[in-house]
Amino acid sequence: MHDLPGHRAALVKSEAAALGFDHCGIARAVRLDDDARRLERWLSKGMHGSMAYMERHFDLRVDPTKLVPGARSVVTLLLNHFPSESPRTDAPLIARYAWGMDYHEVIRAKLNTLLERLREQVGDISGRGFVDSAPVLERSWAQRSGLGWVGRNGNLIHKGAGSWFFIATLITDLELTPDDPMARDYCGSCRRCLDACPTEAIGEDKVVDGSKCISYFTIELKDALIPSEMQGRFGDWVFGCDVCQEVCPWNRFAKPHREPAFAPIPEVLNLSTREWEELSEGAFRRIFKHSPIRRAKHKGMMRNLAFVKSGKE
Repeated sequence: MHDLPGHRAALVKSEAAALGFDHCGIARAVRLDDDARRLERWLSKGMHGSMAYMERHFDLRVDPTKLVPGARSVVTLLLNHFPSESPRTDAPLIARYAWGMDYHEVIRAKLNTLLERLREQVGDISGRGFVDSAPVLERSWAQRSGLGWVGRNGNLIHKGAGSWFFIATLITDLELTPDDPMARDYCGSCRRCLDACPTEAIGEDKVVDGSKCISYFTIELKDALIPSEMQGRFGDWVFGCDVCQEVCPWNRFAKPHREPAFAPIPEVLNLSTREWEELSEGAFRRIFKHSPIRRAKHKGMMRNLAFVKSGKE
């Protein structure tokens, strides 16, 4: 039964749903020439800031067969992370994706299990799973597999569910019937995200300048100081920023996630700004041991808190 590409595609989607993924789409494994040109332009303009890793492994980013020899299909999986809870009103703001366990760990385990289950039912196949930390243009693959379009804010937007998703990618040598790509962009003339962006990181041409984004300054930038020209523009955001997703009309369709691992760490919702400022490095490491927040490190969070505070004085 599973020797035909259509049956195999149905199997992949069934197993993905059983593992808790909310959406699954399939595309043919081809070189992404148009995306390669776009990425080159973006890098040449320095929009990656100090994220030097964006320049590395260029060929791997645009050619899936360089990551998985003999690759024939790219499977894209979406996992909802939109929470139902809200933080206390005097808490510093942290991007919602970072409220629970580190999504890399959660999704990597699911991808490994998916590959194991496929091997049990199909036979000896090659495949590699990727989630955010490898040279894969996951939004391009998501669009090619019909899961949504890339909005003005650079996020993948699913027409029926919005953008509060993690994107995972499974590249495999398994021949699968591909889905139709998303041919339309449903942002239309809407520019809410562009107008709302606190640091004007979103351009008119649907290009996001990563080096201007609050997420870049609060997570990626390892310098001791945040540039003074950003003073007073962060609001209360100390780790990431959700503004462009909060104002997006398509997120009216968002529903709370069903993934237990993404339940908020209590301290994320319950620590006041003052309590954050008094948090020792030891306590920070213990509380956020399995959280994306640990990426900023204690030193980085203290810097961010001080910068936000100074912007209000």
